[in-house]
Amino acid sequence: MTEGTASGTFQPAPQGVQAITYNKAVVPAGATAQVTIATTTMGVRVRLAVTGMLARRAYGAHLHTMTCTSVPHDAGPHYQHQADPSKPSVDPAYANPRNEVWLDFTTDSKGAATVAANEDWTFDTTTSPRSLIVHAELTRTEAGKAGTAGPRVACLTLHP
Repeated sequence: MTEGTASGTFQPAPQGVQAITYNKAVVPAGATAQVTIATTTMGVRVRLAVTGMLARRAYGAHLHTMTCTSVPHDAGPHYQHQADPSKPSVDPAYANPRNEVWLDFTTDSKGAATVAANEDWTFDTTTSPRSLIVHAELTRTEAGKAGTAGPRVACLTLHP
């Protein structure tokens, strides 16, 4: 998705198609997510709003290269503006919030949060991000672990 909004209500597979929870204890069925992507004069702005998540809990969240399926890793790696030649990408030179879209958040007392990322680049229209993955932990930054954020606990497809 290069511009627009994608939203969904997380359900376990196979009920969940566009929005899938992989771990109902961390992302309850019925929780929602909305991702809005807008191109600006400075680059791209990505906004994530969630509701119905666990209260006062930290999550990692990133844009990924493939759509959601019932298998968490099918969503592929993080979308990177400049792709790391090594996979998986754990080099902080590539796996960082300036080269990827990191949307880590901590929910409020009602399980809601809104976060945004502003990048000074835009998405390649032929290889734009296809999903948002919610991870069980905040994103790490140290060498050898950069970009990792624990298990993939939910996925929202941005477009087919």
